[in-house]
Amino acid sequence: MAEVKLDDVSRRLRDSFTKALSAYERDNLDYAISMLEVVLEQEPRLLEARKYLRAAEVKKFNAGGGGASKHATALLGNLPGVLGVQLSLKKKPDEALKKAEKLLKADPLQPKFVMLFAQAAVAAGLPEAAVQTLEVAREYDPENIELLRWLGQLYREIGQTHESRLCYEVVARLKPNDPLSVKNYKDSIALDTMKKGGWEEAKDHRDLIKDKKEAEELERAAKAVQSSSDLDQLITEFQQRVQREPENINYRRVLAEHCARAKRFDEALEVLREAQKIAGRADPQVDRAISNITIQKFETAIEAAQTAGDEASVAAQQQAKADFVFENAKDLVTRYPNDLQFKYDLGVLYYERSMIMEALEEFQLAQRNPQRRTRALYYLALCFKSKQQFDIALEQLEKAASELSLMDDTKKDIVYEMGLLHEAIGQNDKAVERFKEIYGTDIRYKDVAQRIEKAYKR
Repeated sequence: MAEVKLDDVSRRLRDSFTKALSAYERDNLDYAISMLEVVLEQEPRLLEARKYLRAAEVKKFNAGGGGASKHATALLGNLPGVLGVQLSLKKKPDEALKKAEKLLKADPLQPKFVMLFAQAAVAAGLPEAAVQTLEVAREYDPENIELLRWLGQLYREIGQTHESRLCYEVVARLKPNDPLSVKNYKDSIALDTMKKGGWEEAKDHRDLIKDKKEAEELERAAKAVQSSSDLDQLITEFQQRVQREPENINYRRVLAEHCARAKRFDEALEVLREAQKIAGRADPQVDRAISNITIQKFETAIEAAQTAGDEASVAAQQQAKADFVFENAKDLVTRYPNDLQFKYDLGVLYYERSMIMEALEEFQLAQRNPQRRTRALYYLALCFKSKQQFDIALEQLEKAASELSLMDDTKKDIVYEMGLLHEAIGQNDKAVERFKEIYGTDIRYKDVAQRIEKAYKR
C-alpha cells in the first residue's frame, strides 16, 4: 500500500486529524490518541496521523513514569496480545497491524511490541510505517542492535540507502568483531555510493558491478579520506556522466559533493544551481547542499586567513559567513513554509541574535515536528526566560522533560534550566532537586557539582 498524504484524504478525515493535532498540542493526549485511532482505522496509509499517534503515546507513557520496569510489566500483561499478532502475521496482516497498534498503546517503547508492529506493517504493505515506528524507538534506545539491523534492512528495501548505511555503521561500531555486521556495513556503503551515482541497486558491493573500472571507482568513492588524485578522477568521471545524461540530478549532486571535497567550491555551486534549473522546481535537498557548500567555502577562507595571520580578513569572513547563514535561513523558510526543520533552524538563529519575538513564532510552529519538539520547547523556555516570564518558561520545560525518559544531553539541558528558573523565583529547594537529577548521572555537567556541594554546605 502506498502512503497517502493529508491533502488526498476526505475533508472529514482532515478535520478529524486537525482536531487530534489541536488536542495533542494542548496535552489532551487521551482525546488526541482516540481521534488519531479513528483516522487510521479509516485510512491506515496516512503516515502523518500515525506519526502523531506515536508521539502522543510516547508522551503519555513517559508522563506515567516510563522506565525498564514499566516495559517489563507491559510485556507480561500483554502476552496474549503478543501471541495474537504472531498468529495473524502471515494470513491476516491487516488484523495483525491493528493488534500491534493496541500493544503500542500500552507501551510504545517496549522493544518486543515495536518489533512486532514493524513486522506487521511490512506484512501489510506499509514498510514506511514500520520505519517510522522503529525510528521513534531508536531515539530512546539508540544502541539496540536488533532494532538497528531491522531499520537498516527496511531503509535499504525502500531505497533510502544513506539512512541504511548510518544504521549499519552503528551496528559495526558496537560489534566490530562480528563478520556479518562488518559485511552489512560495507555493503551499505557500496549501495549508498551507487545510489548517489545513479547506478542500479545491487545486492552486494561487487556482485553486480559491471566491470573492473566501476569497482575501482566505487572503492575510491567509499574511502573515508580521498586523495587529490582520487577526487580528480571522480570529478572527471561524473562530469562525463553529466554530459551523457544531463537530466540526471543524482549525477550532478554527486559531482558537486566531489568538487566541494576538492575545495572547488564555485564549481560545485554552479553544478547545483544548474541542477535546480534542470529540475524546474524547488528541491530542498539541493538547497541544503548549496547552503552547506557555501558555508564550507567561508570556513576554508577563514582558515586560510588565520594561517596567514590576517586578523582583519578573519573577522570580515566570519561576519560574512554569519550574515549568509542568517539570510539563507530566512530564505529557506520563505521558500519551504511547511518544512518545520527550517523553522527550527531559523528560530535558533533569531534567539542567538536576541530577536526573541521572532524566535518565539518559529519555535511555536517548530514544536509540531516530533523530532524537534523537545528542543523547540527548550528554546521556547529560553525565550520566555529572557522576557522574565519565568512561570511560562517552566511550563515549556516541564512539557519537554515529561517526554524524555533518558537523561541524555537534551534532558540535562532542560533540567538544568528548570533548576535555574526555580532559583530565579526563589524556590531553592526545588532547584537543588533538579540539579541532583543531573548530578546523579553526570557530575561533570556544567557547574552542577559545585552547586550541589554548595547546597550541602548550607
